Order: sequence, then structure tokens, then C-alpha cells
Amino acid sequence: AYTARQAQLLDPHCDVLLVGDSLGQVIYGLPSTVHVTLEMMANHAAAVVRGSWHAVVVVDMPFGSYEASPERAFDSAAQLLKASGAAAVKLEGGEAMARTVEFLVQRGIPVMGHVGLTPQAVNVLGGYGARGRTEAEAAKIVGDARALCAAGAFAIVIEGVMEPIAAAVTTAISCPTIGIGGSAQCDGQVLVTDDMLGMFERVPRFVKRYDDLAGRISAAAEAYAGEVRARTFPGPDQIYQP
Repeated sequence: AYTARQAQLLDPHCDVLLVGDSLGQVIYGLPSTVHVTLEMMANHAAAVVRGSWHAVVVVDMPFGSYEASPERAFDSAAQLLKASGAAAVKLEGGEAMARTVEFLVQRGIPVMGHVGLTPQAVNVLGGYGARGRTEAEAAKIVGDARALCAAGAFAIVIEGVMEPIAAAVTTAISCPTIGIGGSAQCDGQVLVTDDMLGMFERVPRFVKRYDDLAGRISAAAEAYAGEVRARTFPGPDQIYQP
């Protein structure tokens, strides 16, 4: 979720609302999540918190806000939670981030982990292709999840991996797993709402469209524009008579 109204509509049905750094592409039209700032995340997370009353609100820590050191991560996470009122943060990375996760958790900041395809590292990974096609990479993903769970992550997102890997991770760790392009065997699932609602023509393989909202918005706008040009809107029900 990225806005208060979106949160109001999603909240009754969802256990967790993730304010993802995917807002860079979805809301701002940026080419990747790398360009997203702490200020962007804090503002949108605050809006989502205002629109929710049931779900746990988790906010993504953007690229460059936590990788340098656990201390830098704590400063960024504290800023995000203070500014937004969100309940937890999410950060990307596996075993290399375990020390940071432990540092944050020990200081009272709940952390959701993220392994597999990590969009903030797209430049290193060489694209958005599914991960875990080799035995070595598959083993690393499982090891990354184990390390994050042991460090105190309360849940772990598994994105864009071969299905058996997501199932194996879910069996291997004690904290809940949340799949996105993973497996139905994960403990939960997450999707970009705008993808799920059909707001974009091109979506990843793992997205199921539950509506064609883009088509319905376009049709409504076409009808509105037609009535304006025909001078049939506003009609008697929309104007004030003396």
C-alpha cells in the first residue's frame, strides 16, 4: 500500500500492509527502486498508517539507507518509524545483513528480511530473472534465510526463486515466510496492489490479475470527457439551482 485510501480498502482483508520501495516505479515512474529516498518512504508509510487500523504496517528501508553499517541502519530505521508510525522495517539481503538485523532487533526495531531476487541489487544481479537456478545459488538462498531468522527477523520475504527453494526455506526456518514469485507453500503472500488490480500492462510472471482497473479507469475517463464535450455534464443532479 502507498496511500491512505488504498490502506483503508486493503486493511480489512490483509494481515500485513507493506509500504514497498516499489513505489518508486508504481507512484513516481522511476526506472528502479534504487532512486527511492528515506523521505519518500516515510511520507507514504505515514499515509498508510493513517489509513489502517488492523494490519501490521511494514515499511521498506530504501537503497543506501542501511547497507554501510548497523549503526547507519539503526539511524535510518528509527527515522522511518518515528516519522511514519509504522510497526516494523524491511531490508534486503541475506547473511551479509544478519548482523544488522540482530543489531536492530536488539534495540527494539522489528525487522522483516528479504532474500532471493532483491530488486535493490538489480545492478549486481544483472536483471530481474528468477534466482536459484544453480545448486550453489539455491543453497545460498536457504543459508541466507537461516541466517536472517537466527538474527531475529520476524518474517522473511522470498522473492523470485525456483519454487522448490521457497518451499525448502519455509520448512527450514521457524519464522514465517512471505512469497512473491515463490511458492504456495510459503506462510503468506505479497503482491504489488497495482499489479494485482491490473493497473499495468506488463507484470512479472508471478502476478495474478484480479481486476482490470486500468481499463475501467480509462473507460470512465472516456465517458466523462465525452459528456463534458457534449455539455451533458454537469446535469440537473450535479448543479445548484437558485
